[in-house]
Amino acid sequence: MTAFDLGPALLFCPADRPERFEKALERADAVILDLEDAVLPTAKAAARANVIDADLDPARVIVRVNAPDSEHFRADLAAVAQTAFRTVMVAKTESAESLAAFDEGFSLIALCETARGIHAADRIAAHPLVSAMMWGAEDLVASLGGTSSRDSAGVYRDVARYARSRVLIESGAHGKAAIDAVHIDLGDAAGLEAEAVDAAASGFRATACIHPNQVEVIRAAYRPDEAAVAWARAVLAAAENERGVFRFEGRMVDEPVLRHARSVVARAN
Repeated sequence: MTAFDLGPALLFCPADRPERFEKALERADAVILDLEDAVLPTAKAAARANVIDADLDPARVIVRVNAPDSEHFRADLAAVAQTAFRTVMVAKTESAESLAAFDEGFSLIALCETARGIHAADRIAAHPLVSAMMWGAEDLVASLGGTSSRDSAGVYRDVARYARSRVLIESGAHGKAAIDAVHIDLGDAAGLEAEAVDAAASGFRATACIHPNQVEVIRAAYRPDEAAVAWARAVLAAAENERGVFRFEGRMVDEPVLRHARSVVARAN
């Protein structure tokens, strides 16, 4: 079982705050113990020790390690090796070759959040240890020399939308799950909801978040409403007695529509 079987809301938790670990796991579908951006360099050693000591369900824990080319990467891997945690999110993944340090006992989430990472998304998604892909907006724009991933209205700029789409498409092309990026404006519940609704409709399997209050917004966005579920079940039942394209409640139904219906039912279960 992977974290993606457990639900759509993945909550980051700084690994230097062990008092928050259990509560984070209670609130979310899976917790991401973060050894990277959420932890200052001076606190990374203590954060690794906290991960080693953590008494959490390994099936619902993801550990985010520092970038493969960083000075902290090897120490992060050594710490993870002393735990039962085997789902690892690799920050700033920029090539499939950079994942060579992992053996087949690991399930990797490749976080593509730089220009090089987005450029290599197809090769990264094809890596046999990669089970999921995630993208990140702020580091991406910074890698391009930009200053903001969103415009004055809070809408993602074109470059961020391109990165989001590329990661989703390459994930799907290689049969991997796709995780949508965090919504960093904690006061913008409406914006988070809109992005999570779009993520679910577009084919993302989960959305990462940085605060427990965002969890229920994400869960609700991924959960189809009763009318959608009823329609999906009805059209799938009708299809059992049809051959090829058929008409159902005034709408033409073919295999792509049936696949959409199956996805709705799967998300409702």
